[in-house]
Parts: sequence; structure tokens; C-alpha cells
Amino acid sequence: MREHSTDPLVEIDEYRNVTDLLIQRAAAAPDHIAFDVAGEHAGEPWRPVTTMEFLREVRSLAKGLIAHGVTVGDAVAVMAPTRYEWAVSDLAAWFAGAVVVPVYETSSVDQVTAIARDAAVRLGIGGGSAHAEVLSRAFAAAGVGALGVWTMDDGERSLGALRARAGEVDDEELESRRTAADLDTPATYVYTSGTTGEPKGAILTHRNFLGQVLNIAAAYREVVREDGNTVIFLPLAHVLARGLQLICLASGMRIAHLADTSRVVAVLEDRRPTFLVVVPRVLEKIRAAAGAKAHAKHLGGLWRAAERTAISWGRAEETGTTPRPMLRGRHALFDRLFYRRLRSLMGGRLAYILSGGATLDAEVALLFRGMGAPVVEGYGLTETTAPLTGNLPGDIRAGTVGIPLPGSTVRIAEDGEILARGVGVFAGYRDPSHDAEAFVDGFFRTGDLGRLDEHGHLVLAGRVKDVIVTSGGKTVVPHAWEQAVESDPLVAHAIMVGEGKPYLSALLVLDPEPLAAWASAHGVALPTARPGGIGALHDADLQDRLQRVVDAANRRVSRAEQVRRFTIVVADLDDTRLVTPTMKIKRRALLAEGTDVLADLYR
Repeated sequence: MREHSTDPLVEIDEYRNVTDLLIQRAAAAPDHIAFDVAGEHAGEPWRPVTTMEFLREVRSLAKGLIAHGVTVGDAVAVMAPTRYEWAVSDLAAWFAGAVVVPVYETSSVDQVTAIARDAAVRLGIGGGSAHAEVLSRAFAAAGVGALGVWTMDDGERSLGALRARAGEVDDEELESRRTAADLDTPATYVYTSGTTGEPKGAILTHRNFLGQVLNIAAAYREVVREDGNTVIFLPLAHVLARGLQLICLASGMRIAHLADTSRVVAVLEDRRPTFLVVVPRVLEKIRAAAGAKAHAKHLGGLWRAAERTAISWGRAEETGTTPRPMLRGRHALFDRLFYRRLRSLMGGRLAYILSGGATLDAEVALLFRGMGAPVVEGYGLTETTAPLTGNLPGDIRAGTVGIPLPGSTVRIAEDGEILARGVGVFAGYRDPSHDAEAFVDGFFRTGDLGRLDEHGHLVLAGRVKDVIVTSGGKTVVPHAWEQAVESDPLVAHAIMVGEGKPYLSALLVLDPEPLAAWASAHGVALPTARPGGIGALHDADLQDRLQRVVDAANRRVSRAEQVRRFTIVVADLDDTRLVTPTMKIKRRALLAEGTDVLADLYR
């Protein structure tokens, strides 16, 4: 059993709760631009908001919440896209002494009903009328929400209407509410995305958030700095995006929000961020789009050579070796042809990209590093208040998710499960019956498999619940094979199956955008996936194309871990019953919908 710890860099006992971060920042730099707020329509100028202006908005809304009846410990649900008002609502609820319950904007009425009932929500804040409608219906079904639903958009029940009541609450009462919570008071109930079962409400305390925010900011001073800026387009209902927002706010990094990801290229070119947080699929899509564009211009061969060069350059940087003259020459050429343009598309100032939420193929990490946009990969869960481990500037190792971050300990159990302890590890679930199986010897059981390499960096190896035991008794961890197949731009998700079967098979779920481009180029009519369902796609050329991908993945694993048969499927990847908001596949749900397809693999 191996274990690796990192001591805290910052002690937090002098803080009362998370709201102290904003109070201290506003006192230290009141006129610093904290946010750039987007206009209602594309093309409208961004509105700069200083730290002091943000504090005033937070205080005003907090007073409005108190005047409307929000009391200490009440649960306030926020269901909205990623936008500035999410940040205001989050901090205002804390200033009012409430507990924030984030809800993904894509959640169904049934999902919101379950969350609202479990959290005993008293008031809801929706992004717009559609979100307000979902919250209202869910509250009615759950028998909660006595203080009603309010919206971030203009209207009779808008946040502006709540702010209009701010005069009913004096500063002394607000300060009493703000300081009612201490470090061990629940700050938020975050419901897990449910990739392996029903979502569970994790209780994250003010200590969890403060410990993570201050220690991660200290560890990444080179990345999170006052002269830097970022664009947040991950869902703010996800603890990673919310933690990032607090880190940036406390450290003075300027923040812009983006809800419409179709505008991401234009916004990156306009805002020119120095730092971004993405999920791995975003980087894979950028790589695929660059390859497709090069191919369309009959430069496919050159792009493939540019990829190989960037990967070699990234590997040389990682190992500290001096590139040979030939590699330096090729790199300079491809920088002019490709790399510089890609960096420009991402704003031209990116010093680092942080990738989290899922594992990133080592080759992709080396590629971006070689193109001049180093990727810092990290790992964490809702229950660890976002990052538990992370690569650090100057110590980035592709294929790993880094070392334990300050204040954290990682232990590898005898069966390979990753165990965690530290300042970010949560207090437990809303339902205490879930806690018994979640902890062992004071460590949280992550449910993930991994190992610590010779440098103390964590290498992920898949999920405990995804392990397959064949009828021959062979235990197979599908992660390595699946990741190899998913590196192909056509494949959104690869799912190995074979529990209790004589051989391994797989479902290859294709990415709709590159698939549509491929189908158009080959004159293939695509089946339409019914909502929540999957459909098999039979095409000889596509089968041959992906057979080569499967063969290459098979060569990377042992014979017993190789997939013998596979089926190509299309699925509705916008359906929240199949995919989480952070783009991870809900394996059980997909396999349940694909019973007929699975049966064909073993006929």
C-alpha cells in the first residue's frame, strides 16, 4: 500500500468562512477588475466589474434574500447557465447564511425534484423563464420551495426585485448572517453526476472550500495571478468550475463567463485568456478540428507530421532533453504553418490549460505542450471539492494527474483503489447511510483505480465498478483500451463489455460532428438516435476505418484484454439520461438502452 502526502501551504483557521475571501479581496484591491460581464447579444461590449462593485451587488442581493425570508441554514437552489449572475447568487446566498444547492441547467424535472426534496430547498433561482418553470414544477412535486422561484433575467420575480428590498435589512443584520457560518458549517450540497448510479448529495463545508481555494492558489501562483484572466465555460453547477471561480476571485484573476459554447472561439480571441480550464473532450475536439481543416486544404500529410513533431517536442521538454537540430527546424516550420494559428484561436496568450473531469490521453497532452499551450492535468471528485492531485508548472508529466495538492494525502489500497484524505475531502453525504461504504480508515474511497509512479505522480487506471470478469475468470480493467480508442476523433465514447462472457466486445459511440462530416464525404445516410436510446450503424467503410483503430488499441494491451468484436452506435449525446453535464458517459444507462445491440455481439 503506497501513500503520498503534501503539507498545506496556507493555514485557514484565521478565516470565519468563504465570504471572508471576498471581504479581504475588496479591501485589498477595491478597484481591480474582477469580472467582464457579457452583453445580452453577441457583439455587445463587455462590462467590467470591479471587486468592490461585485461586493456591493452581493450584499444587496443578500439583503433582499433575508428580507424575503431566507434564514440561516436554508437551502437555496441555483439552476442557470454559466453567467455572472451565478457568481452573484452564490456569494449572496452565503452572505445571507444559506446553503447553496447547484443544479445543472440541463436537469429534468424529475432530477430536480429528487434534489429539491433531499436538500429541503426553500428558495430557487433560475437563469431564465425555462429554468424557473422547471424549478417551480419540481418544487411543487417535492413539496418544498416555500419562498418561491426567482430569475436572473428581468421580470416581476427577478433578482432585481429582490434587491429592491435591500433597504429592509441593515448592515448589522447582514454581518450577523454573513458570520453565522463557521469553517465546519455546510456551504453547499452538491449532487454527484451519477455515472454509476443515482446522484448523492455531498456536503461540502466552508473549510473544504477555503482549504482548497487558498492552498491551490498558493500552489499555482505562476498560473493564477493578478495580471491574468480566464474564461469559464464549464457548468458552474460543477464543483470544479465553482472552485476555479473562487480561486480566481481571491487571487485577482479577471473572469469572463460564457454559456454559449458555439461562441467560444470568438470569445477566446476577444478576451485573450492566460489560463483556461477544460474537460479533455474539448482538447480532443480542437485537435480533430485542426486535422479536418488541414485535410480540407489538402494538407493532411503536413498536419500529421506537425502532430508528430509537436509530440516529440513536448516529450523533449518534459524530460529536459535538448531537441536535435532537425527537430528544432521542423518545429519552427510547423509553428509558422499550424501551431501559431491554433494558439491565436485560443487568444494567443494562454500560458497554461488545466484539464480535469476525465482522463486525458498522454499523446494529446504532449501535443498541446509541443504546440506552446502546456496542459496541466489534475484529478478530483465532487467529494474532494474538486482537485485532489495536479501537475505543477515545472513538473508536468503527461499521462499522470500529478501529485497530491497541498493539504491532501493519496493512498493506493491493496486492490488498487485510490483513497483520499485532506482539507478538501467532504463531510459526508446528506443520507448518512451512504457514508459507511464511502470511507475506510479515515480515507474516502474514490471508486477509481490508480497507482503512484516513481515520482509520486498519480496514474489513473479506470473505475472499480467498470472492472470486467470474463467467464474464464480473467479480470480486465477496460480503461487503457477505451482511452486508446477514444483518441480517434470519430469516437466519443468506447465502452468495453464482457462480464461473464467468453470474450470481450465493445460499443463505439460516435461523435456526432465528425461523424456527420465523414458521412457527408462518403455519401452515407445516418440513422437518427431516438431520445435516450442508441442505434447501430452498419457501413462497411466505417467498419473498416474503426477496425484499424480497434486493432491499434488491441496491440497496446495483453491478449486477454483485447476486444474481439465491436458495434458502431449513434446516440443522443445531449440526453442527460445518457451523458453527464461534464460529458462523461453514464455507462449503465447506455448499456441498459442497448440490450439488443449487446445481444448481437454474442450471437
